[in-house]
Amino acid sequence: MSELEQYVSAGVLVAIRLSGLMVFAPLFNSPAIAPRIKAGFVFAMTILLAPVVGQVAGARPEIDVPSVLGELGVGLLFGLCLMILSESLLMAGSLMGMSFSFSLVNLLDPNTMVDTPVLGQLFGWIGLLVIMGAGLDRVLLAALVRSFALAPVGDALIQARTGAALCSLAAGIFLAGLQLASPVMAAGLAVEMTISMVSRLAPMLPVQVVGIPLKTLASYVVLIGSLALWPMWIEHRFSALLDAAGRLLVRA
Repeated sequence: MSELEQYVSAGVLVAIRLSGLMVFAPLFNSPAIAPRIKAGFVFAMTILLAPVVGQVAGARPEIDVPSVLGELGVGLLFGLCLMILSESLLMAGSLMGMSFSFSLVNLLDPNTMVDTPVLGQLFGWIGLLVIMGAGLDRVLLAALVRSFALAPVGDALIQARTGAALCSLAAGIFLAGLQLASPVMAAGLAVEMTISMVSRLAPMLPVQVVGIPLKTLASYVVLIGSLALWPMWIEHRFSALLDAAGRLLVRA
């Protein structure tokens, strides 16, 4: 194989691995980013990485069905693992909506054209701001570049246990959302219990009229007080999911 053919083959496989980020990974999968910008980014990264990754020990820059499926699997592995973070924030918004009395308040997301909880959209934006502010997008790109050493181009392999591990990680979405929503849910429950006891002691008081505003106000106070811990939680969760994706990489 000539050097030009090796370079082109390595470039195609690198572009396939990068495509998983553009589809699923937070920030990179945003429909607000024009497709031409995503394509230009993938093209630029391919030009930079192809000459290097093709020379890594164990690399097999050949375009065939196993190599294409392996590269596609690696890209999807990173993208799907990190998409769990976005789904956890959306789950937290859905759970908190009950404490805020927003359980029926949904908005049509103009990017995805899907009805999502209003708090879920807000928390998703907070997550994106933390990712950009903490430089986690650059950490993700660095991890993807390191993956070419762990699973050289054309030599990656996606096994059945990888799918089972992804399902196991996805099963933690509810638990992660519950961790974020638990302080607000506890505050709402405390207000409801207090209102119930007051209504039992003084049935003539209009406690039901002020119950919902008090519950919403208490939830807002607790949420604002707990937001200081969210960046640390998001960074820790992002790093844990990125490490989990790295551990699932397998060479053929």
